[in-house]
Amino acid sequence: MWVGVMAGEARQPTQMLRKVGCADLTAVPEVRHALRRMLRTWGGPGASDVAELLTSELVTNALIHTDHGAVITATVVPDGLRVEVRDFVAGLPEPRAPIADDGTSGRGLVLVQALADSWGVEKHGVGKVVWFELNGGAA
Repeated sequence: MWVGVMAGEARQPTQMLRKVGCADLTAVPEVRHALRRMLRTWGGPGASDVAELLTSELVTNALIHTDHGAVITATVVPDGLRVEVRDFVAGLPEPRAPIADDGTSGRGLVLVQALADSWGVEKHGVGKVVWFELNGGAA
């Protein structure tokens, strides 16, 4: 758990937790809107837009590429944001170059890799967690 420091005092992080059902793509905009509400006063110009985009990509990947739901956790402190998307399938994703004729498919992890300050994948019991972090300074 992160602890942020603001004006010399410790602050507890703000956290969002959402569970989404198997193949429920209607949950993607709901998660994005909840994140937007949480990030109203966080970060520099464009930081919350990047966070919404990357969260949408990870949630969509979890719902499209697994047969189970997902759990999304976003933790924000004054100097950083960490978003984790946990699914319940063992396979580890890897960024791949999208195929030109493939519409918008295949770009999720490439966007995360390009726009996040850090990101990764960790095995987590049954399944995995794909996460990214953004600092609050800029997009």
